Amino acid sequence: MLASLERRIIIMAFVVTKDTIIGDILDADFEVSPYFLEMGMHCLGCPSSRGETLGEACAVHGVEADDLIEKLNAHFENL
Repeated sequence: MLASLERRIIIMAFVVTKDTIIGDILDADFEVSPYFLEMGMHCLGCPSSRGETLGEACAVHGVEADDLIEKLNAHFENL
């Protein structure tokens, strides 16, 4: 029970920015993977994609970073 509560507290404090590493986002909650798949990022397990910042990935895939950041932060706020 305590471990579950600790994880929830950590996730609640998780805020995504353009500089957030994609691997860190996925490690915080892999349930956000559909957001990345929607933008055409299908290689989420690839070491190079996990090491990119969100801003870098959005630039490569032609996605507006602010829109994705808003979706991701809303997801983490609702956990």
